[in-house]
Parts: sequence; C-alpha cells; structure tokens
Amino acid sequence: MAWNVIIAGGGFGGFYAARTLARVLPPHSARLRLVTEDNFMLYTPLLPGAAAGTLEPRHVVVPLREELDESIHLRLGKITGASPERNVLHVRSLDGTEHALAYDQLIVSVGSVSRTPPVPGVEEHALGFKSLPEAIAVRNHVIRTLEIAETLEDDEARREYLTYVFVGAGYAGLEGLAELQDFAADVIDLYPRCGVTGMRWILVEANDRVMPEISAKLADFAVRELRFRGIQIRTDTTLDEVTARSARLSDGDVVPTRTLVWTAGVEPNPVIAALGLPLSGEGRIVTDSHLQVAGFDNVWAIGDGAAVPDPARKGRSCPPTAQHAIRQGKVVGRNVANAIGGGGRSRCFTYKTKGVFVDMGRRKAVATTGPITWSGMPAWMLARTYHLAMMPGVGRRARLLVDWNIGLLFGRDTAELGRIGEARGLAPPLADASASKPSVRRVS
Repeated sequence: MAWNVIIAGGGFGGFYAARTLARVLPPHSARLRLVTEDNFMLYTPLLPGAAAGTLEPRHVVVPLREELDESIHLRLGKITGASPERNVLHVRSLDGTEHALAYDQLIVSVGSVSRTPPVPGVEEHALGFKSLPEAIAVRNHVIRTLEIAETLEDDEARREYLTYVFVGAGYAGLEGLAELQDFAADVIDLYPRCGVTGMRWILVEANDRVMPEISAKLADFAVRELRFRGIQIRTDTTLDEVTARSARLSDGDVVPTRTLVWTAGVEPNPVIAALGLPLSGEGRIVTDSHLQVAGFDNVWAIGDGAAVPDPARKGRSCPPTAQHAIRQGKVVGRNVANAIGGGGRSRCFTYKTKGVFVDMGRRKAVATTGPITWSGMPAWMLARTYHLAMMPGVGRRARLLVDWNIGLLFGRDTAELGRIGEARGLAPPLADASASKPSVRRVS
C-alpha cells in the first residue's frame, strides 16, 4: 500500500522537498501531493530584477508542473488549517470547495508574509515588495509617477511625485530600492521636466546600520555606493505615519511623497496558527534539528515558518532565507523517505551560510563567499553566476541569460504594463461619461 505524503507549500522548501522525495523513494511506494496556491515557485532573489525591468517577470518563476517529476501530484488550493490528531490537512480548492486531505506524512512549508506594523496609514497607502504582483505594481507605480509629474506645471507638486521612500534596509529593501533607482535613472531622460526637477530616493532603517545579514565592511560599501547615487539613507529612524501624500519619520521630518514601499521584515504565514502545531514566541512551528515538529512523529516543518535550530547560532532559529529553505527541503525529503522506508538514519540540518550576494544594479554588488569578501563589478558577476547556477531548469537559465544580455545591449523596457491580465469587460469605455463630466484645465 502506498504512503500518502503531502507537502504543504510550493516555495523553495516545498519544491526541493518534493524533488528529493521523487528522486529517493522507490517507484509507486508513496503518493506525493504538493498543495500550493500558485502553479509556480517564485525565485525571490531575482524579484528586484523583475521589478526594475532587467528580467522578464515570467522568467523569475519556476513552473512547478514543468520542473517536478510526473509522480508528484500538484494540487492548487488555499491551505486553511489542519487536524494533526486525525492526520488531515484542510484545503480550499480554486472553485471554493473545501477538502480534508488525509496524510501519513506531512511537510509544512507555507513560508511567510510581509510584517505589517501598527503604523497609521501603512495598510492603506504603502506598497509591498514580497510577491511578483507587488514588485511589478511598484515598477508600474514608479513609471506612472514619472508620467504624472511630467504633466504638472508646479515644481513642488512634481517633487511630491518624484520622491520615493523605502522602509526597511534588509535584502528586499536595499536591493529593491537600488534596482528601481537604477531603472528610473536610466529612463528619466525621456521625461524632460522630471529631469530638471530631479528625483529623491530615501531608505529608512530602524537599526543603526543597513543589511545586518552581511559584514559591516560590506554594508559600508553598499552605503557609499547608494549615497554616491544621491540616495539618502536614514538609519536609527522609523516610520511614524504615512498618508496618501506624505511620510512622517521618527526624527520629525515629514517627507512629501506619493510612494512608500514597505519592506521591513516578514512574519510567519497566518495559516500556521490554524495548523494545531506547537509554535515558538515568533509564531513559527517548533522543530528539532531533524526538522521534525515537536510532539509529532509524522509532521515536519521547514522554511520561513519553521523555528529550525540554527547550527551557526546556538539558541537561535535559522534566518528566513532561500539558502536555508533549499537545504532544509533536501534534508526533510530524505528524512521522510527514511521514515517511510523504515531504514536509514534521520539526518540533522547542519547547513551554515556559505555566501551572501546583494545586487545593487549598475553592475555593482557586494558579496561574501566563505572568508572572502567581494564588492563592485566582481561581486556583481559572482551574484549573476550564482543565481544562474541555482535557477532550476535549463530553459529557465537560458531565459535569464537572454534577458541579461539584451539588457546590456539595449537597456530596459520603459512600458507600464499594469493592466495586462485585467480585462475591462465589454462595456464601452465611455459608457458612464455622462454620469460625471470631468473638469477641463487648459495647458500650454
């Protein structure tokens, strides 16, 4: 009789757990099901490149049906909870039907979401930068602010549209701001009025330095590079309030802006609280060093939503990075296979970060590879080589190479494509024009 194995979540951890299980388990010994909301895995380190137009958005995702073995059954749906005492996972399918999926072994890899603090106005007016739709929305928004600013006669009003505030100087914030500022600097010559007024980019960080994940030396290099471009960096500063037209910072400065991007941290996916599993103080699932959930012999947890003991930092959990999720997925796949087969020793998760890559656009980056630190063009080349090697699938790698080479030769595409996939329906565009006639302003 085949074992029922469910992998909950199709991010880095779930993807590599499924691939490992398909490879190491004997044929037909288990029924492998991957439950996820999307039929692709987002390669998150390349998200800033997609936002800045360096990469085609479809090329930073990995189609799960193409890259996973045919023995893995992909089931799209929203995970709504679990009953671990009955070995059941609750899922809502795309058509809204509720299902209770029975399992013999469960791997939880549902990831994280953006952490939203109780700052007035953030939920209403800030933009996120964690998912592909959010990243493309930020790019489209930047282009639209340039288009709007170009039509304005008043300099002060134009400056409001040409000021961009990013809150959070971790990977997402620093790379996202650097890539988008690089993109905007490339295209601003197409907007003569905006070019005369100039843009203002601000990075706000609550801690006393940017990028705590890398060494102080490399963080200083990143700061010098960004300031050389005219980007303002405000450390030891928090956001107190945001409105549709301004951001108020903790130092008392009120920044007139139409753009605030929130990248200050993540928190476990809210569904984790509904799984009936033990949680840490951070709301992550408690596991041992073998990735097994405390108190359950058939439930495992990996990725951003799991409090896996960090081999590099005693007493702390692994950081929520793709590097750790990938290695956890491989280890948990082998451990589940051993549990099913009844043979082989369960493996400990022993991975320690071996390298860090921070791409800042303009062919500049900072990186560490073991004890060696890199900066500038060499680091940028290393970063691209690393991501090219880690991207699953030969076809995906070829697409990255084509995009990068086209960008080097011809620059970036400046089209705003925000309405693709959002059909307006068949009603005439001006059907309701008689209901509200807009005021007309004469311009020269």
